[in-house]
Amino acid sequence: VGYESTGKGWEGDFVVLGIETSCDDTAAAVVRSDGTILGESKRSQDQLHAEWGGVVPGLAKTAHEAAIGEVVSEALRNAGCSADDLDAVGVTMGPGLEICLRVGFHAARDLALAHAKPFVSVHHLEAHVLAAKQFSPSLHFPFLVLLVSGGHCQLLLARGVGDYLMLGGTLDDSLGEAYDKAARMLGLDVGGGGGPALEKLAQGGDPLAVKFGVPMKQRKDCHFSFAGLKTAVRLAIQKAGGDLKSPLPDPQAAADIAASFQHVATRHLEDRLKRAILQVQADEDLPTVDTLVVCGGVASNMAIRERLSKLAEEFDITPLYPPVRLCTDNGVMVAWSAIERLRLGVSDDPSGLEVRARWPLGLSYAATDTPINTRHTKLPSTTDKTADKA
Repeated sequence: VGYESTGKGWEGDFVVLGIETSCDDTAAAVVRSDGTILGESKRSQDQLHAEWGGVVPGLAKTAHEAAIGEVVSEALRNAGCSADDLDAVGVTMGPGLEICLRVGFHAARDLALAHAKPFVSVHHLEAHVLAAKQFSPSLHFPFLVLLVSGGHCQLLLARGVGDYLMLGGTLDDSLGEAYDKAARMLGLDVGGGGGPALEKLAQGGDPLAVKFGVPMKQRKDCHFSFAGLKTAVRLAIQKAGGDLKSPLPDPQAAADIAASFQHVATRHLEDRLKRAILQVQADEDLPTVDTLVVCGGVASNMAIRERLSKLAEEFDITPLYPPVRLCTDNGVMVAWSAIERLRLGVSDDPSGLEVRARWPLGLSYAATDTPINTRHTKLPSTTDKTADKA
């Protein structure tokens, strides 16, 4: 991300409004610099998109536009303050759906300019990562990160605010996407999200009933792949008499498929996480880490938390997670990320900014011929690991 300080870092108590519209949640929150959540508001679009099999960008944009004013006003009202009482405004600028990002950006920009408040551009993925610091004040850099959400699946080494090394990412689907697709193929009600629906169904199933293969067992890197597992689930559902739209005739067969999918998907996470830990430990150029932060929407899955915690503890690494309700997209994490940045003296001129649908988080560990550019307005570019060493 590569943020640069534009002045003296902020100290003491201050209050920030955070706004989030990167995908299908319209959210805002007012957070104090000591971590206290003063007020928040959120509108989910799960029901709106349920019948379409995924998020429809145009519908999402329209829903954001209809909700953003009320959501911001409600967050301020719940916090017992007005826009004039704020010290700064932060907003997710990317990555995400471009037309959705603009709704939040324009609302935050207009509010900041109208009330002469500092504006902070927030990276959506970094906001997920830094959320753990809000609730675990003793957490210090560097630490290992497993970010698992509906749109991303990454292993990162967090070395500081705006300083990340990507150890691995997904080659196709994210884990959250795989959960959502599996839930839909099983005919589950995904109005509250496919992940929670499948996790609940899996509780009554046998995780060893269906012999799904663990993805990429022979690959000695930290990348992920869930496309093959998703296909295997589809075949298993069809074999059990499913039409990929309605609930299976045999509820136990559905629960077994769900449990087996979750078991193997988690095994894949365990394999990649173990490789990442060993890789960091073996590379003398990388710092020693003793903490693992698991974040993103899928981090709310309790079965996954239990198994990842056990693996981390085998390596004497402390696992940390944001509160379950704040694992999915929210305004609190955006406000807190802005607070972290303001402490470094970082703010932006919103008049010269634009949202970024694609915005990689940090440097790539693997050397590449073409440098990975994560430049944003007024932010320095970053390159791959080899160039960084030179």
